[in-house]
Amino acid sequence: MEEYYLAVDIGASSGRHMLAHLEAGRLRLEEVYRFENRMTNKDGKRLWDLNRLFREILNGMKKCREIGKLPVSMSIDTWAVDYVLLDEQDRILGDTFGYRDQRTQGMDKAVCSEIPEKELYARTGIQKQIFNTVYQLMAVKKQTPELFEQAKTFLMLPDYFQFLLTGNKVSEYTNATTTQLVNPRTRQWDLDLIQKLGYPEEMFLPLKLPGTEVGMLRSEIQKQVGYTCRVVLCGSHDTASAVVAMPDEDGLYLSSGTWSLMGCELPEADCREESRRANFTNEGGYDYRFRYLKNIMGLWMIQSVRQEWEQRYSFAEICSMAEKESGFPARVDVNDQCFLAPSNMTETIQEYCRKSGQEVPETPGEVAAVIYQSLAKSYHETVLEIERLTGRTYDRIYIIGGGSNAAYLNRLTADATGKVILAGPAEATAIGNILAQMIRDRKIENLCKARACVKKSFEIREYRPANIGITEK
Repeated sequence: MEEYYLAVDIGASSGRHMLAHLEAGRLRLEEVYRFENRMTNKDGKRLWDLNRLFREILNGMKKCREIGKLPVSMSIDTWAVDYVLLDEQDRILGDTFGYRDQRTQGMDKAVCSEIPEKELYARTGIQKQIFNTVYQLMAVKKQTPELFEQAKTFLMLPDYFQFLLTGNKVSEYTNATTTQLVNPRTRQWDLDLIQKLGYPEEMFLPLKLPGTEVGMLRSEIQKQVGYTCRVVLCGSHDTASAVVAMPDEDGLYLSSGTWSLMGCELPEADCREESRRANFTNEGGYDYRFRYLKNIMGLWMIQSVRQEWEQRYSFAEICSMAEKESGFPARVDVNDQCFLAPSNMTETIQEYCRKSGQEVPETPGEVAAVIYQSLAKSYHETVLEIERLTGRTYDRIYIIGGGSNAAYLNRLTADATGKVILAGPAEATAIGNILAQMIRDRKIENLCKARACVKKSFEIREYRPANIGITEK
């Protein structure tokens, strides 16, 4: 009888419940539920609706009961940096802001007044991004300090959802590192830093590794979903789980989704000033590996223009239209802050091209071509930086996540970087989530064997530079 494992993988634009089991040494994956996600706009604030998200988590769990495939364990992963503060009755304090909210503007200066940026990077290894939790918490301190007076517990969003499921509060390591408040040498919260910044240090719980059991479902949840199971920590930062599902140990990875995250794995964090100037980050990974990577704006730009086009086109159709406009010459810096949360992405791209003296894209195909070709250009520049900073030359890039299905972008990336592109699996985050659970249960021996299992279980498409053909592995 198969033993099923459930991954609840919630991204910034959608969520999914994926069941998996092992069959003759191969991982069999099945989507049982999918739902939309997006920030809400309330009084000019960009917020997450956590009540709705938790209802969707339960809805997907109920589907497992309906199809008669009950998981022995489950785990939840989400995007990074966002969090909740709980009072002594475990009620959420204030609003649950999304990382694209503007309240952190200027908070970098407030943090810098307490600790210089160079020292902050040397202590944490995390790149400066204005939405990092360290700046979000400074916004609380400056704008709503009464919340700190009432706060008893700080939890990242996956930790909060798993608390609702089990009644147990556990803080997971990989996601915590994205706060810019964790010491990469001790692998725990930097309490001296937290104290220096004036955040209540007592609200931070000890950090636990993927594979730690959180607990069993509360009786109330058991009644709602119709069964019980263990809740186990995965790499609850979605990119941490995605990198677990990289099909091999050697090579660069590009976790391609709403964000593009390109990098390599290191045994120790690289907190040199040179890395800080290049804006590389050292996020915690599975088994205390470090994800040395750069954040690139990613498919958020395509997702945004598709919404503005009222979803008249599928992503495949957008790729096709872009390919027909491959000769369109304009490029944008995809990491420019103007693309982080514009009111209209299409108009922002057009204005960027106009101001930089380039031809302005007008049709959907032209706009999409600008985005895809600009992403490929950014990937090329990032590869050169990684090779310079690590002193290594890489011959391949593993593209994992939903963007691995974007064949046109994969071809552009192969041509731009001169590297062999190995694309897949598309559901890397859910797969990595499940693999952490299986390693915990000794169904798979270790991370190396888990990656070999991925390579054996899923189609990996190969793209070679100069458009000399595609093969399947």
